[in-house]
Amino acid sequence: MASLLEKVSTLISANLHYMVDQALQSNSPAVIDEYIRQVESNLSDLENAAAAVGGDVKGIQRRLDDQKQKMHEMDQAIDAFLKEGNEPAAVALQSRYNSSERLVASYQEALTRQDAEYKNLLSAKVKLEARLATMKAEREELGALLDLAKSKETTVKAIKSLKDLTGSGDADIARIANSINTRLDRATTASEIQSTSLDAQMDDILDRTQLDTQLADRKRKLGLAS
Repeated sequence: MASLLEKVSTLISANLHYMVDQALQSNSPAVIDEYIRQVESNLSDLENAAAAVGGDVKGIQRRLDDQKQKMHEMDQAIDAFLKEGNEPAAVALQSRYNSSERLVASYQEALTRQDAEYKNLLSAKVKLEARLATMKAEREELGALLDLAKSKETTVKAIKSLKDLTGSGDADIARIANSINTRLDRATTASEIQSTSLDAQMDDILDRTQLDTQLADRKRKLGLAS
């Protein structure tokens, strides 16, 4: 279990900005796709582990409650034997009571340990799910940015070719080239508008990050921080 939590901790602490920068530089989102695959795989393992540990907690709690009920019954029986003057029976039952008491202490220790493990797994699951959602959003925006970049690169190449045609000396070719240039200018403007929209989305993400930081500061001041 410790190994799984270590893997999850590594994924949670991964530098997302670095991965996005790497993907942009290489014009490939492969590094982000690999991260997403690892997170999804470990998230599945984490859910299975949490279910198993949560089941153990319920089982230990049930055995603990049963044993405590038996101790309560034995406690009453010991008093009854003493009132009847049946001291040998009281001594024998007191011995069993003492053994049950040690068993209850063992159950309680195991319950505390497993319950803490269960809570750690649930906490890690929530954090990992948040990281996965963040990176999927980054991946979608990155894909749009890369598509836009490729589109602009194609446009630049086309414009260069048309400029070559414009200066060829043929009036008909020059007229066609100018017409296509006009269409390309409109397409480039549309691309810039799309880029502005993407920039606005990125600003929204940064604003949300700032809001999260402000809320965290407020929680810390109010003593609500975990």
